[in-house]
Amino acid sequence: MSAITTQWIDVDSAAGRFGAYLALPPAGRGPGLLLLQEIFGVNPHIRSVVEQYALDGFVVLAPDLFWRDAPRVELGYEGADRARAMTLLQAMRPETTLADLRASLVALRSRPECAGKVGALGYCMGGRLAYNAAALAEVDAAVAYYGGGIQRQLDLAPQVKCPMQFHYAGLDEHISRADVDAVQAAMQGKDAEFHWYEGAQHGFNCWARASYHPASAALAHARSLNFLARLFD
Repeated sequence: MSAITTQWIDVDSAAGRFGAYLALPPAGRGPGLLLLQEIFGVNPHIRSVVEQYALDGFVVLAPDLFWRDAPRVELGYEGADRARAMTLLQAMRPETTLADLRASLVALRSRPECAGKVGALGYCMGGRLAYNAAALAEVDAAVAYYGGGIQRQLDLAPQVKCPMQFHYAGLDEHISRADVDAVQAAMQGKDAEFHWYEGAQHGFNCWARASYHPASAALAHARSLNFLARLFD
């Protein structure tokens, strides 16, 4: 058994070809996990999370969702980089992003190393996209960390057919407790878990951000693994 292996691969879609960062687990095979970026690209932090989940036994793929405007862009979290990230976010279109998610899932499921079920997990923008995948892209489970904008897409909740897990920060300046309550109400009756981290801020999982909160990140990762273990069935 070897360590994880990583590479950038090409994903083919009707709109063109784009890159995605792939990590294979030590065993060489495992369930699939589509890992969805924040607004800062598939940067060193996101690649480290891909590798973390590969070490946990998943075949993990992180598509470059900004490929149309800034292929393989890697941004920091402050100043001009943050401003550029916001510009790239605003340029995204729901229909093309959904097409990219579906193309990425096809690429992941077609990998010979991908055995069985496939989940989606994302952070901030990626958390919202994990929710979108759960509703519109036929994944087997989804995890959303502080998913910005989910509270504005509650009409999709009835279409969520797979189990979902949500992580929210108690000190989040972008997502209020009322927003979380609205999401929770919309998911009533679904197979959904909600976890609240009182002392944490938005972005608490990211070791490269000032808002990094190690205790919350560790607890959320453990809960995510426990939840995603169903993909091994």
